[in-house]
Amino acid sequence: MFDFFGTLIPFLLIHILCDFYLQPKEWVKAKQKNTYRSPELYFHSLLHGIALLVPAIVLGIGWQSTVFLIAVVAISHFFIDLWKVSTPNGNKLFYFFIDQALNVSVLAAISFHMVDGLTIETALKHDQFSDAVMIVFAYLLILKPTSVVISSILKKYPISDTNNNASGLVAGGKLIGYLERVLILTFTLVGSYAAVGFVLAAKSIFRFGELNKSDDRSMTEYVLIGSLVSVVITTLLGTIISLGLDVKIK
Repeated sequence: MFDFFGTLIPFLLIHILCDFYLQPKEWVKAKQKNTYRSPELYFHSLLHGIALLVPAIVLGIGWQSTVFLIAVVAISHFFIDLWKVSTPNGNKLFYFFIDQALNVSVLAAISFHMVDGLTIETALKHDQFSDAVMIVFAYLLILKPTSVVISSILKKYPISDTNNNASGLVAGGKLIGYLERVLILTFTLVGSYAAVGFVLAAKSIFRFGELNKSDDRSMTEYVLIGSLVSVVITTLLGTIISLGLDVKIK
């Protein structure tokens, strides 16, 4: 009887090795240039399938299941890569995430199929399933919804200088906020509150120079309000989720 994560993790290890370490940049460029006419596309897909022989042998998977595993992974990887390299601007980060999500989903589905006695019903009834749902919900909540809340609050405190010429990356502030909240929520869930303080101190150091050069007090207050609202929401949510998990464990 195979364990789901004990099967999935070796598959993911092979995927990472083949996709990032055993794929030369020349192959990537050739695939983007020639799409389905590129031999590198076929070599890369076959490599993903054949490399799975290693975990299949180690895990003691039968030869019929191994052939099925190699064929499904090689074929699915071929079509996923073909879709990505045939898509205009397919090298953007958005398509990278979709590409990886699709490949991981295929490996997860195969692992799920190989685990004896594991069904969707038993997975839904697993003790840790509701915990996982709570954690995923918390991460989803701190991204876009929290950004909307912060934007709504900041609208009540507009910057007095409407001709402010502050420069920076487009949407950089939003990305910084996302990363900050993800780190704070993660550290809160694992109980590492000292690390939360480190994140806040690091951000403060970087922003201090920028705000110190600004003579606009409203800009300073604007940034502080946004940062503090972000921290408060994320910390409270992380604490509530942590308390909920602790209650279930007890």
